[in-house]
Amino acid sequence: MELEIAKELLKIEAVKLSPAHPFVWASGLRSPIYCDNRLTLSYPNTRNLIKKSLVQLSQSFDTFDSVSGVATAGIAHGALLADGLNKPFSYIRSSAKSHGRQNQIEGVVKPHEKILVVEDLISTGKSSLEAVECLRNAGALVVGVIAIFNYEFPSAIENFDQAQCEFRTLSNYSALLSVALETGYIKSENFDTLKIWKENPEAWSLNHN
Repeated sequence: MELEIAKELLKIEAVKLSPAHPFVWASGLRSPIYCDNRLTLSYPNTRNLIKKSLVQLSQSFDTFDSVSGVATAGIAHGALLADGLNKPFSYIRSSAKSHGRQNQIEGVVKPHEKILVVEDLISTGKSSLEAVECLRNAGALVVGVIAIFNYEFPSAIENFDQAQCEFRTLSNYSALLSVALETGYIKSENFDTLKIWKENPEAWSLNHN
């Protein structure tokens, strides 16, 4: 599954690698990778593959009652998973609305309900874990977080461990590099610098400024 999803993400350019000319993230960090999984929604074959794969991977978690997406990128994929499982769906905003009912959780979430959270991408895990905390504060029991792609940052593992929350992804950075090298998307001389990036993205950014 990991290699198949990685190959698909590269094919539709939802993920791009450019070690020679790094991307600049919103945080200001320079990075050799840019990932926009929202593009998968525009390709029916890719979308259906991800839906099927999310359903399959979701079965590796403890049993759950409903699905919640993390706004905004996790909403569509969460809805796809909920539809594939015929389960209720809700989503969590990054903050409560300033008008109307001032909800942070949109949809029905019941106390003690077991919920699987859906995110599109795991970097440090911050946005995912903020959603998890919101659901827990509402009385829900979060069984874990599922996502399409994972940068494999050590900080993400630490953050999820501290929050006592499991997470699993359809694909990851290691699988992506393997596919990129095999298909000729990247050259062998770029492999090492790309591999080093995930261990310390801040240092990599400074070295490639």
